[in-house]
Amino acid sequence: MVCMDNHQRIGGAVITFGVLVLIFFTFMTVILPKVVRPTTELSLGEGVFKASIALNEAERMKGLSGVTNMPADEALIMAYKYESRWKVWMKDMKIPLDIVWLDQNKKVIYIVKNAVPEDSTAKTFEPRNVATYVIEFPAGSVKTNSIDIGQVADFKLNESDIK
Repeated sequence: MVCMDNHQRIGGAVITFGVLVLIFFTFMTVILPKVVRPTTELSLGEGVFKASIALNEAERMKGLSGVTNMPADEALIMAYKYESRWKVWMKDMKIPLDIVWLDQNKKVIYIVKNAVPEDSTAKTFEPRNVATYVIEFPAGSVKTNSIDIGQVADFKLNESDIK
């Protein structure tokens, strides 16, 4: 029979607690943000959308890859720290999309309608001018919601979260 004194029990409890804290911290800061994107309400044209937000390079590269169905009232906002002519490709896409680029003032500067998965990596879509945000909608959203060049989108996000 092995006997432990109180010091050994306390030491074991402290180590166990430390390991649990480390696992929890890792889950909250590394794993969870990759699984759950923040969301915001997006108004553009005549539409109101529940939009998830891609705030870092990995999330922007993933985009909507692998998504097989997207409700008409949903969108993905890819937010960037600075303006550039951000390109979009259809790698691993399963559904066609409408893609809208916004400048730093959230004004629509360029639109691609019905980008199809068959374009895959062979084709990239790029605006004529620099943009700060790229929004992906289910194909047909631009027409259905009367989205046009020059309109201003309304949504909120924490700029300091953009990586």
